[in-house]
Amino acid sequence: MPISLPVAASLYDRVRRVIPPIEWPAFTDDIDAILALKRERNALILAHNYQTPEIFHCVADIVGDSLALARRAMSTEADVIVLAGVHFMAETAKLLNPDKTVLIPDLGAGCSLADSITASDVRLMRQRYPGVPVVTYVNTSAAVKAESDICCTSGNALAVVESLGAPRVIMLPDEYLAQNIAAQTKIEIIAWKGHCEVHERFTPADIRELREAHPGVTVLAHPECPPEVVAEADFSGSTAAMSDYVGKRKPSRVVLMTECSMSDNVAVDHPDVEFIRPCNLCPHMKRITLANIRVALEQNRHAVTVDAEIAGRARRAVERMLAV
Repeated sequence: MPISLPVAASLYDRVRRVIPPIEWPAFTDDIDAILALKRERNALILAHNYQTPEIFHCVADIVGDSLALARRAMSTEADVIVLAGVHFMAETAKLLNPDKTVLIPDLGAGCSLADSITASDVRLMRQRYPGVPVVTYVNTSAAVKAESDICCTSGNALAVVESLGAPRVIMLPDEYLAQNIAAQTKIEIIAWKGHCEVHERFTPADIRELREAHPGVTVLAHPECPPEVVAEADFSGSTAAMSDYVGKRKPSRVVLMTECSMSDNVAVDHPDVEFIRPCNLCPHMKRITLANIRVALEQNRHAVTVDAEIAGRARRAVERMLAV
């Protein structure tokens, strides 16, 4: 039986500041169905911070950045995991839960960073720099992870790099993340030229214009932004770190230089903070909707699989990261 309307109404109380009343009725049928299907199938929905509020706040069980989702995926007792995010995240969930069914609602939910590098590219880097350890961002395919020594996220990249005890490391594939980490350590970092199509578009001029238009605004930038953008910001950190910053510092006015749904999701919990929203949209994240989450649960679509040999090596790289 679908969940009754009062439950849906109570969910709207949570998101009314970021979802207009006129839009809410379009979501309620799918929300009711998804909540019922989760119970029937012992399913869990993991949602990245870039998902829209009706997903993030109304049907997701676990939310957060890539690191948080990876950690929490390891401890679930659910039979089915639906990954409301992009494909590499679903692959990572499958690596950590090989015996569970992992679904991604849209196979087209990719990532410009993941597409920027292949397993053969990593092998060529190893040939060019023999003996240099390879740190691979989680925003990569399982095949790329399998060629790596250890993975990292934007939240733990510095700790991972420094945990290796090496004078220099190869860090793939985000060039800007590598440059921003290099500025914080004495370790030499060899970078790749991959970029996030959301974060690479931010410029220092954007920040200066925001400061002029909104005096006193606090600027938080994701480390996938170019180094000159990070230098102009008041703080740089992962999506989890940005959210924590808002919660602990309570700036009166803030702008998050990252994907636009992030501001909506953080704003729900901080009604006393004014959010300025420069909106760079991730077209891949936005391929995930309530409608296709519902279909995924109804039809077991689309199950994520990873070749067993690749999975074993990729899993080791992810588990090494989680142990840091």
